Amino acid sequence: MEFDWINEPENLDGVTAKEVEETFEDPFSIRLLPDTDDVPASEARYFILGKSISGRAIFNVFWTDGKRYRIILARPMTEAENAFFERKTADLIN
Repeated sequence: MEFDWINEPENLDGVTAKEVEETFEDPFSIRLLPDTDDVPASEARYFILGKSISGRAIFNVFWTDGKRYRIILARPMTEAENAFFERKTADLIN
């Protein structure tokens, strides 16, 4: 899939586009689907927690049509999100 950077979000909170793309390639990334059926697929938002190659933990909110990703928000993970990510990663390894 490709990234749609034409409408790059204003709120990347110090995260680079390259780091965002690297989180999608992280084999241990955690992808979360929307928790409601009330939202049409064209408006559904997805979440991914992953790490860049440099090890930076990043939280992303994105939309996809199955062919491309559009990033809505990207920021460093909070301590709680990072702890959740590390716990889930450890579960996968063990």
